[in-house]
Amino acid sequence: MTQPTDVSGEHLRTALSLAASGVQVLPLRAGKVPFGNCPRCATNACGGRPNMKTPGPCTCPAPCHAWAAATTDPDVIASTAWRRAWLSASAVAYHPGGAGLTVVDLDDADAIAWARTNLPATQTVPTTRGEHWIYLGVMQSANAVRPGVDIKSTMAYARWLGHGTGTITALPDAVRDLVTKPAPARTAPQAVTVPAPVGGGSCPHRTPTYLARGLAMAEQRITQATTGVHATVYRTFLAVLAKHGRCGCLTATHITRLFAAAQTKGETPRHCTDAWANARTTLGL
Repeated sequence: MTQPTDVSGEHLRTALSLAASGVQVLPLRAGKVPFGNCPRCATNACGGRPNMKTPGPCTCPAPCHAWAAATTDPDVIASTAWRRAWLSASAVAYHPGGAGLTVVDLDDADAIAWARTNLPATQTVPTTRGEHWIYLGVMQSANAVRPGVDIKSTMAYARWLGHGTGTITALPDAVRDLVTKPAPARTAPQAVTVPAPVGGGSCPHRTPTYLARGLAMAEQRITQATTGVHATVYRTFLAVLAKHGRCGCLTATHITRLFAAAQTKGETPRHCTDAWANARTTLGL
């Protein structure tokens, strides 16, 4: 294969290097979202899910995005169809299961502390908020197997963040059990210092029912989240503050309810406080 001279970005070079070692790769755009790997699917025209994180029903080849698009074929990786993707990609992703690997994605300091106590040491790769622990072996992927912990192996993709440190070890039963055995009961939400309510503007709500209904819907949105809990919590806080943050309706009791709902999904008090503060900053409150 002759590598195109007009496609020489760092991500493309990384992808070709990984593919040469047998690791299936694909480009990621901002937000960890995959590109389609054909012109028809570049804008999701084939009818796959909007975030393109699961394969769509296309036949070009089928399926052609998400983890199923990952490949080791250098001609595909450097093809015309993928050139624009690599030039604008924010990261390289890979299919762990296709490389015979399992990634334990530890999303925060609490999850890392749990892993150091309960899992055998292995190759470790720093991430934006936590660490990837890489094991040799394949298993079923699953999200939120415990607070702050996702499993990425078959039918999943992970960002390539380098080789990390340490020696890769065999996939232990302790990791498999996270998926095959029921998750431990969550502890009761911890007490947190609730931020002071915001307000001071005129109140547009004619009855207390409006606020009550909005809070109930916000709690439900958080507790029903199955993936992307951090993002769901932030977006929900943002929506509540956008509606009720400029009048005197929102009380400490309401904020406590939202924080408690977030903690039932594994969020720490610090994450709750940070998400609330970030939402207020975004809205200029």
